[in-house]
Amino acid sequence: VQLQASGGGLAQAGNSLTLSCAASGGIFRVNDMGWYRQDPGKERELVATITSDGTTYYSDSVKGRFTISRHNAENTTVTLHMNSLKLEDTAKYYCRAEALLLGVPPTIYWGKGTLVTVSS
Repeated sequence: VQLQASGGGLAQAGNSLTLSCAASGGIFRVNDMGWYRQDPGKERELVATITSDGTTYYSDSVKGRFTISRHNAENTTVTLHMNSLKLEDTAKYYCRAEALLLGVPPTIYWGKGTLVTVSS
């Protein structure tokens, strides 16, 4: 299973960025998908998650500013719209998915990460 992330980059504080992540590779079904982020020297933290039926969860730090959604017929793509960006949103963002392959128990997969830098 591969998680291919796109988006990210540099944005000024107050502006917006969008991250997308597509899961592929013999997937039977994708359950939860989500975004995590990590600053150097810090632990990876949850940003937002979304279940296969569309139930969402956001960390307090991004609630009201970020929106996570899933789309495409196979429900294997997740998008994170990041509005009103703050300096503290600067981090490497990782896509995470729990996927089922035929004959394989549900397994967590991670993308390689995409850098988001917010400047003043």
